[in-house]
This record gives sequence, structure tokens and C-alpha cells, in this order.
Amino acid sequence: MELSVEKPESVMKLYDEKTGTWRFVKTDKGPSKSMEIVEKTLRRLGLSKNEVRVYLYLARAGEHKASEISEVLSLHRTETYRILRDLEKRGLVSSVFEKPLKFIATPFEKALDILIETKKMKINLLEKKKGKLISLWLSFPKLEVENERKEVFQILEGEEQINLKADEILSATKKEFSIFVSECEIANFYHSGFLDKLEKTSKRNLKVRLLANYSPKSCFFLEKMKFKKVKYALSNDEELPTFMLADDEQLLLLIRKGNGKKRVAALWTNYDAFIKAMKTLFLKLWSDSLLEDAKLPIKP
Repeated sequence: MELSVEKPESVMKLYDEKTGTWRFVKTDKGPSKSMEIVEKTLRRLGLSKNEVRVYLYLARAGEHKASEISEVLSLHRTETYRILRDLEKRGLVSSVFEKPLKFIATPFEKALDILIETKKMKINLLEKKKGKLISLWLSFPKLEVENERKEVFQILEGEEQINLKADEILSATKKEFSIFVSECEIANFYHSGFLDKLEKTSKRNLKVRLLANYSPKSCFFLEKMKFKKVKYALSNDEELPTFMLADDEQLLLLIRKGNGKKRVAALWTNYDAFIKAMKTLFLKLWSDSLLEDAKLPIKP
């Protein structure tokens, strides 16, 4: 007979001040997914893993002593005090003036504002230093290097880095830009503003072609865009990943796993053979889509 064992992640240890005892509470798997998203966001805004744990515990459980936080989260007391002081300096935690000393979290909405504004200030500071840094770099003695074109590739991870690379490729395009957008990527490109940039780019007398999956989701976003200059078509191919080609010189291929739910990476390359193969594929898909104009909505 098999024994059913509860996973440790599904149980939370909470301190009950009224009774002075600890109690174990079973957590729901639904909220845990939402909490995971919140944790990842706070990490991206500059908090460490344990800083996120301490802040979220205080934000949800209310004011507590450092010793209680330390025990609940299984952190060393010295580290707990250091984290609390660091969070206090950031404006995310406050000390309660009473004995024993307790700590209370800044409301989540305000904490987000603080972290976002801090991030903006750092970016603005870097922008101001950009010119000086470039001047310093250009002042270094130049080494003799070969200007021969090399065929290279680059692996990018994370939506931010991939979106930045896509923007860079689009802005550098001089003649022709072609993109196949899978159903799982079109929402990201819409919300990141990439599709808007695609429309603006097409006004520079560039040849811009967009090919997307024929699905309710893709049709919804294409209808919202109301492209005037971008030529687009819809394809029945549901297996291909998103890829973009610029001037027969650059290729960005996005890779996902887990049935399209999780982004793994993207491959950028200027490798001629690979680019030619992907362009041949794109033109074949484009041609097949146009041949099926009786079935699919096409904007020529």
C-alpha cells in the first residue's frame, strides 16, 4: 500500500501571537502560482531571493519580530537583521517603536512604486554617464584588428534581452524585414510595442512582411494593429517557432519548450547558409498562404 506524503511546499508554518504557538497551514496550489509571479517580478526589480521572502512574509503576515521571521523562514538571525535593515533603507520595511522591536512592511502597491522609481533613477543616471563613458572608451589607444566579416551566433535568454535584440535588428534594417510570428509570441510582441515599431519601420520605404498562425488569437491582435503599410498573411502551420530575417544578413530564431508556455532562449546569427534556408522557408509559407486566399484573410 502506497503512503500519500504531502509535499513540503504545500505547507506553511505560521506563528499565532494570541496562543503563542506555531501552526501549520496547508496552502492552495492556485495562489502559489500567482505568488511565484510576484516573487519573480520583485527579483527583477532588484531584490535578492531572501529579501523577497522576508518582505512578502511581512506584507502578508503583518508586523513581527526579527526572531520570529528568522524562525519561520529558516534564516540565521544575523542575516535576518541585515535583510530587514537593507529593506528599511530601501523604504520597503519600517521599524515599530516598541519593545521588543518589531518590523512592518510597506504596502505592496507603494513598495512596487518605490522599486520601479529606483530602477528608473538608476537608468537615468546611466544615461547621463553614457556620453562620458563613450568618450573614455574612445580615448583608449586603438589596437589593430581585422575587419573581416565573421559568421557568428549568439544565444539570448529572457524576454527582455530577446525584445531588445529584436528592436535592434528592426532598427538596423535598410531594405527588407520578414517575420513569422507564432501564436504564443504575438501577444508579447504586441504588448512590448514591437508591432507598433514594425508599422513605423515600414514607413521608411522598407519592405515589411509579417506571417502569423491562422488562429483566433493571431487574428485578434492583427485586427487591433490595423496595419496600413505592413503586408501580412496567415498560415496554417502551427509547429514553427517565431523567427525574423533582416536584409538577408541577420536571423533571430526564438525557441520555447513546455508546449510554448516557457521561453528558453533565442538564437541570433549572421550565418549565410542558415539565413538562406530560413528565407526559403518563409517565402514558401508566404506563397502557400497567398494561394489559399479563398480560405484565409490576407492583406496583400
